[in-house]
Amino acid sequence: MICKICNSRTQAIYDKQFDIVYYHCSHCEFITMDEKKQVSFNEERRIYDLHNNSLECEGYVTMFRNFLENSVIPFKKEGKALDFGSGPEPVLSQLIIRDYKFDVDHYDLHYQPDKIYENTKYNVIFTTEVIEHLKNPIEIFKMFYEILNEDGILAVMTLFHNNNEQSFLKWWYRRDETHISFYTLKTLKTIAKLVGFSIIYTDDKRLCTLRKIST
Repeated sequence: MICKICNSRTQAIYDKQFDIVYYHCSHCEFITMDEKKQVSFNEERRIYDLHNNSLECEGYVTMFRNFLENSVIPFKKEGKALDFGSGPEPVLSQLIIRDYKFDVDHYDLHYQPDKIYENTKYNVIFTTEVIEHLKNPIEIFKMFYEILNEDGILAVMTLFHNNNEQSFLKWWYRRDETHISFYTLKTLKTIAKLVGFSIIYTDDKRLCTLRKIST
């Protein structure tokens, strides 16, 4: 298996309990699930439909506010924004519209599938708890680059793995069947270099902000 990010050779990680193979790149540290074990589009939708998040969920709102105050507001305080992967109830967008100065578009493969971002340029793209669901992340990051204005930012939330095989096999985050792609900060640095971003912020755990490098 060749790494989907950097085209290096990968090493297989086998989960005996669930009979799943993952492929781990030692060069950029990206881990991806064997495509034969990935759930179908319809099953993915069924799982997403079980999520129950809203502005009334205090913990959920706190998570998003922390994301915005650390990953976005220090770098962009207003402008045209895209919430990519907004989910069935776009809590992040509702929070932004209510409390911040962004004009927000929404896109979600299942719930808002119209590609509103086509032929549009953005100052900010938010993608929270989304990139772990991507089958071909490098292509999506290239698309992000193309639709950002010069000096625009991409604010990402996912949970970084610790690059240890035994820990990975015990890791709760991969138990979600729709989580198929896993990253470290090194993975995101590799993506940034390949696509044309610079990393301007990270908490080394789950948040990362990338800025489009002017050409």
